[in-house]
Amino acid sequence: MADISPIDLQKALKGADYPASRDDLVSLARKNGADDKVVEKLENCGVDRFDGPNDVQKAVFGND
Repeated sequence: MADISPIDLQKALKGADYPASRDDLVSLARKNGADDKVVEKLENCGVDRFDGPNDVQKAVFGND
């Protein structure tokens, strides 16, 4: 899978309100102009709801 950095993910999710659904975060990432690789990682992370940024990091980078 594509290599993205935690900073790429943080930039994509700037302004996120938690808890948040995966769909909300995917939409926000697109709105923030995230790279397609970042959006794809979010879409395929296997988690439907996140309580905070740490949950997102674990879901996205824990699958590698």
